[in-house]
Amino acid sequence: MAPKNKFTKEEMVEAALRIVRIKGVDSLTAKTMAYELGTSTQPIFTAFGSMDSVKREVYAAAVRVYDSYTDAGLKEKIPFFGVGMQYIRFAREEPELYRFLFLTQTHDKEYSALKSMRHLQELVRPTLINVYHITAEEADIYFRDLWLVVHSLAILIVTGDCPYSEREIRQILTSFSLSI
Repeated sequence: MAPKNKFTKEEMVEAALRIVRIKGVDSLTAKTMAYELGTSTQPIFTAFGSMDSVKREVYAAAVRVYDSYTDAGLKEKIPFFGVGMQYIRFAREEPELYRFLFLTQTHDKEYSALKSMRHLQELVRPTLINVYHITAEEADIYFRDLWLVVHSLAILIVTGDCPYSEREIRQILTSFSLSI
């Protein structure tokens, strides 16, 4: 009888998530997970069967982290602005998770930048309609255009090429919002 695994699947996913957060998804291997856990690779394959299964679980964990940022943005006084600022905050605080979710081609395309945008659009549409007294279609166009700016700024942050402070980013988004 094989010895009982001393790590739960959840603990292994957390270890894998730590690796991705620090070194990126390309660094996630059974060997790096085993090293992080202080064990051999056998418990990993016993629990998951393959590294593809591990990556799917880590992807789901990364989505949960991202969702916590989105939830915080939705609680802001102006939810559509809060969501944009939290998207940028996620890129700044979790650049490797941002890359994993939004800049890495996945075989199933379960989650992508555009899918995320459409989901957020649905969540903030009512606020845009109420604040600006516009139609749902106008709200969707407004959000899409503003999100494209937010996504561009997030990519600049993740690639280390963003010269703007948070205050300047707020000014950019406010100015762009007013121009729409």
